[in-house]
Amino acid sequence: MSKKPIIVFEGIESSGKSYHINNVANYLKKKNIQFIKIREPGGSKNSEKIRKLILNNTSTFNKHTDLLLYLSARSENIDLIKNNFKKKIILIDRFTDSTLAY
Repeated sequence: MSKKPIIVFEGIESSGKSYHINNVANYLKKKNIQFIKIREPGGSKNSEKIRKLILNNTSTFNKHTDLLLYLSARSENIDLIKNNFKKKIILIDRFTDSTLAY
């Protein structure tokens, strides 16, 4: 196993993903272990812009546009993941499993 793994937290709404990812992040901070924490949608600067667009209560995107926006946000995060892979532990709040499930 890599000493700098990618750890993905998956689950339905209100299942405790954010709670657990925050606990792990706090533990890593206390141990002075380098990590990044991202979420989907969101994470990188451009992904956060897409997140705001997706979660805007007034948007009325059809399901295909919505899916493409989620995938666009992930595409932006892939660069962030590639740049930190094997350098830092990567914590992700949702990833590919959520795309398949929803």
